[in-house]
Amino acid sequence: MAMQAGLDAHIVIVGCGISGIGAALKLTQHGFKNVKILEASGRSGGRIKSTSFGNGIVEIGANWIHGPSKENPVFRLACEHKLLDDKSMSEENQAVDVGGHPPFVPVFYSSSGKRLGPEIVEPASQLFSSLLKNSQEFFGTEIEPYPSVGEYMKKEIMHHTAQWKDDAETKRLKMAILSTMLKLECSICGSHSMDLVGLGSFGSYQTLPGIDCTFPGGYESLIHAMMKGLPQGIVSYNTPVKCVHWNGSFRPTQPSEPTYPVVVECENGEIVPADHVIVTVSLGYLKQYCQTFLNPPLPLHKAHSIKRMGFGTNNKIFLEFEKPFWDPSCQVISLAWEDESSLYDATPDVKKLWVKKLFGFTVQHSDERLGHVLCGWIAGHESEYMEELSDAEVKESVTEVLRRFIGDSTITPKRVFRSKWHSDLYTKGSYSYLSVGCSISDIDNIGQPLPLPGSNSRPFQVLFAGEATHPSFYSTTHGALLSGWREADRLISYSTPSVPGTGNLNSKL
Repeated sequence: MAMQAGLDAHIVIVGCGISGIGAALKLTQHGFKNVKILEASGRSGGRIKSTSFGNGIVEIGANWIHGPSKENPVFRLACEHKLLDDKSMSEENQAVDVGGHPPFVPVFYSSSGKRLGPEIVEPASQLFSSLLKNSQEFFGTEIEPYPSVGEYMKKEIMHHTAQWKDDAETKRLKMAILSTMLKLECSICGSHSMDLVGLGSFGSYQTLPGIDCTFPGGYESLIHAMMKGLPQGIVSYNTPVKCVHWNGSFRPTQPSEPTYPVVVECENGEIVPADHVIVTVSLGYLKQYCQTFLNPPLPLHKAHSIKRMGFGTNNKIFLEFEKPFWDPSCQVISLAWEDESSLYDATPDVKKLWVKKLFGFTVQHSDERLGHVLCGWIAGHESEYMEELSDAEVKESVTEVLRRFIGDSTITPKRVFRSKWHSDLYTKGSYSYLSVGCSISDIDNIGQPLPLPGSNSRPFQVLFAGEATHPSFYSTTHGALLSGWREADRLISYSTPSVPGTGNLNSKL
């Protein structure tokens, strides 16, 4: 018998994050009858993960809707399901373009326990912002004066600061602020150091208008709302995939049954036949298992692009306090280490100095109802080392830092809780970035379906989605969702015959 075709095609989606859920929704709503999601963990959402802490909700994973405006599909879905507050949905909020950086005004403290005034903070932050904007303008120009964003920023900063007329202490504080801002950028990029982020491709990331906003009921409220639209029993949880065998002619059981070009072998021994498989696993997971995850193995250009592309860790450390030591208007507490007179964004001794990679804390909640909670942000190898420590060790180190910078020896958090994305078996980090020697053609390579064009085999056996496959919104939830829709559209276009005289309405991929 022939393999299944059209809306009867058997489609397996590997991973139940927003990309996989988005693909499944689009396919089932289009009328595909045999869609199955295999999820390695016991939950849906992937890197969207909310939990209660204090008396409120905190985000272990994705935090904001970046660019909440009509162009953002995550924002549109959140509005459709009424998951945001009125301010976030307002036209005014959507119209403001913050260029990808939330317009929080940080309160800077130095390691000698001083609060730094605007006369020191503003010149340093304005210089950093203008140079960072300049570093995005090499994309598409074929000009790359330095291989990395870090090298470009450091060289330009040294050039500009050489002309400052400040006294030695003021200059030292300004340099410390610039180092802190480099660490902040590491967290935004998900990179160990900005020396690893490619300069020529840095501007490929596109921002959307709108002031970044959060979900009052947690980001997972969006996942729950989306899951309600899927048929019952579509997801198999706790079912890690061992290998996707493709480009074959598999007959799972009886001779009378159809053959399938793909079978998905699960770690529990289960074999799932498919006409098409959409792989939505993280780039971190692909990096570790790309040699064994597919059989036949990935074509070399895809495997090389997976290796070249950057994928790092950005973790959060949540601290709950009995009462706030910060002002009611405070949104961000930033830390400037005065001994960092030369610019660097990676500590020379990760084990001893890991806590110096913390660029600061955002105020999560600060009221009697939700409690008083700060979130510390830390990226890179320091962040990965932090995952190996006990809660008590993390609490002690971070408490010591806060007491030193705020100049108050009584500061004591009640509780500490942190994310551990690098240790996560099925994620292996946080999100992707374009590293040195990488370009958006690598993103195209990673997202290219198998078999490759020109093959005589049945097309679209294995498709690839996830944030790392979106050429301009990599690292974001909206990039992940759009990539899932893109691969679903690819299968809809392939499987749905054209209506005579109209062409295929779904052919725009």
